[in-house]
Amino acid sequence: MSNLTAAGRAAIGDLSRRYGLSEAAVEHMAHAVANGGGSMAQFNVPELGGSGQWMAGGMTMVGDMFNHGLQATVSNLCGELSSAMAGAAFFERPQASGMGGGFSGGWWPDWLGQPASTGGQNQARYAYFPHARRLAFDFGDGRPVALLDTGEHHIGGFSQQQSGPGDPFLGVSVSSQFGQFALSSFPFADGTGPMRQAQPAPQPEPQWAPEPQPFAQPAQGGAEGGRASADDILETIGRLAKLRDAGALSDEEFAAKKAELLARI
Repeated sequence: MSNLTAAGRAAIGDLSRRYGLSEAAVEHMAHAVANGGGSMAQFNVPELGGSGQWMAGGMTMVGDMFNHGLQATVSNLCGELSSAMAGAAFFERPQASGMGGGFSGGWWPDWLGQPASTGGQNQARYAYFPHARRLAFDFGDGRPVALLDTGEHHIGGFSQQQSGPGDPFLGVSVSSQFGQFALSSFPFADGTGPMRQAQPAPQPEPQWAPEPQPFAQPAQGGAEGGRASADDILETIGRLAKLRDAGALSDEEFAAKKAELLARI
């Protein structure tokens, strides 16, 4: 059974007459455009060459890849459908699931309006609202419905992969014009959903500096009657130079200690 609104039926009837297509074919394309968030569509319509793909502002692909007239027809039709859907709801909202309190049209907040696509994985379910830039996610375990901010993404499909530890979205990911993204990578809309723990900012690597070494005391005694040997003094000055080069001693400190040691020779 078709779930078209009155506005949707009128628009599809008009497009059917102008493009010379059956209303069933145009309605199929309308569903495809809606599932693509108004910016893309994947379809399989015999009247339009079978399987194909459309993306707003991008390449249109049809089964007969060299039929440029058919490509133009699909591109123009999808563009008109996208524009019409931006101004009026084409499809009836799904029936209420028995939840009250602002959810009279479905399990998502009523102000979101009509979703472009819905789905579910196990006990969870989700709905995408391109015009509101929101994705609603019902965890199915009694937690409040979470709203994710989809930003500039035009979501065209959902998939599920093995979820990692702590992923509340069960590994559900989406595809958009930017690529494939896990739901857990989208920010929560203000004041909705479980709070994420803030990740600490990375700390800069500590700069290595050698630990200060105790000054070697020159050996005492010998033929000089208690004066240090030249070799010991020069070795100590060499260690002091390394500490100065590493920043542990200033030039003034190094010069003063060097003069003191040289005086012992």
